[in-house]
Amino acid sequence: MIRIKITYFFFLCLFLLIIVKLFYLQFLNQKSGTDYYLKTNKISAERGRIFDINGLPLAVNKTNFLLFAEPRKIKDKDYLIEKIDNVLEMDQASLSALIDMKKSWAAITVIDEQKKDIIKNLNLEGLGFEERTQRYYPEASLAAHLLGFVGKDINGEDVGYVGAEGFYNKELAGMPGVIKTERDLLNRPILIGTQEKVDSEDGRDLYLTIDKTVQEITKTELNNGMERYRAAKGCAIVADPQTMKILALSCLPDFDVEKYYEFTEEQFKNIAISDLFEPGSIFKPLIMAAALEEKKIKPDDIYNETGPIKIAEYQIKTWNEKYEGKISMTRILEKSSNVGMVYIGEKLGANKIYEYLQKYGFGEITGIDLQGETPGYLKPQKSWYPIDYSVVTFGQGIATTPIQIIRAFASIINGGKLIKPHILGEIANGEKKQKIQPDVVNRVISEDTSKIIRKMLLATVENGDSKWAKPVGYLIGGKTGTAQIPIAGHYDPTKTVASFVGFAPYNNPKFIVLVTLREPKTSPWGSETAAPIFFEIAKKLLVYYNIAPGQ
Repeated sequence: MIRIKITYFFFLCLFLLIIVKLFYLQFLNQKSGTDYYLKTNKISAERGRIFDINGLPLAVNKTNFLLFAEPRKIKDKDYLIEKIDNVLEMDQASLSALIDMKKSWAAITVIDEQKKDIIKNLNLEGLGFEERTQRYYPEASLAAHLLGFVGKDINGEDVGYVGAEGFYNKELAGMPGVIKTERDLLNRPILIGTQEKVDSEDGRDLYLTIDKTVQEITKTELNNGMERYRAAKGCAIVADPQTMKILALSCLPDFDVEKYYEFTEEQFKNIAISDLFEPGSIFKPLIMAAALEEKKIKPDDIYNETGPIKIAEYQIKTWNEKYEGKISMTRILEKSSNVGMVYIGEKLGANKIYEYLQKYGFGEITGIDLQGETPGYLKPQKSWYPIDYSVVTFGQGIATTPIQIIRAFASIINGGKLIKPHILGEIANGEKKQKIQPDVVNRVISEDTSKIIRKMLLATVENGDSKWAKPVGYLIGGKTGTAQIPIAGHYDPTKTVASFVGFAPYNNPKFIVLVTLREPKTSPWGSETAAPIFFEIAKKLLVYYNIAPGQ
């Protein structure tokens, strides 16, 4: 009788426990009964690829494999290490440390498919492979600041940083899918339960405006020039002035996109869009074009350059303190006369100067599709003094970025259109491609004024004080610049930003190139450092684009 009661009490307790558990699952647990058994797994999307303007790959996805060990399944550790070391060529002591026999699982290294097949054919127990997808850059760091890189976010997910990888991360990443399955308490699928699948959507492919060949030319010549002139930093931008497609952009020093983790955030900065500088004399053609457009001057008007001029308590001189007397407006550009530009600024007037600075887009971002653009600095007009209007005519007292300068300069040679610069040419979703059209922001000057300023810039190259190794028979326009770097409220004459901006062919420009060098040691002058780099790039581009002499 006692046994029966004990048995009865045992089953009663068991029954009550089951009731309590069911009550908890049905009412107290936050998940519904169905959700409790519903398991969700993520389906990764393949990241979109990046190509140059001709369809050559710049960033693709490469399949590799994580080689791992399950130490408890290894029979002879020393034998295994000896065999795989012949393939991996790693230090055996390092391999031994990685394969800790006390652990159930240990990652060894990432290998390609060829090495994976070799190790697999060794038939070694205790080794396994996990397939992975890794971003691969066939051209290495040819265009580091333009492309950016793929790293990890705080959740360990792939994400693009800087360059096109960062700016277009959403388009490249695609949409992950999900698979939902009902499983029992032992995590086995319930065949008559819920089975839902949402397929992933792979990322879109990008076709950039960048031309791999032009990028190679630009980076090579910039690097050679920086070594020759011992500059701290350098940047060269090549664009189509008619559309503001960026054909090449190289800023040095750059970083290794494959080993990005070895570099600092400062090294990821693209100085073409983020570094501010006073442009100096490359700014003069912009003010000249504005005065021509407003009909305040004509190219053959005469200015009597007799000596320094005084503005309030400041004295403005020519860069070499030489004065030629009566000179034309064109000659002001040819000899890069500061006092001549002050005269033109006075003819144009303070309000018009400021109006045109805004028309050229200074003080605001260009909107280029790259991360980290700085708007530059154009102080409010109410804060300007007479000296500000004078010095800005020759590129001082205003802070710009290289991308702002090349966009503004392109507007005065392309017929007067200020165009938004861009690096994306087409975006592809499967077989469908969407072409990116030029975005004209506004008209700065007329076609007629543009023709006049191009002719003046041609004369500036042909008749300037510096004699460069110009390609014979070609008509090239351009302007040098040398700007002292302001330090602690004054200009340091030993530290400059040397620059040159030029274009070809003269009649119908196919390319415009801006070269800037920060703190060149061999010479502070743009005419002796940045200009020679420009002409080396231009020579090769004239051949590459099959441009005939005489244009």
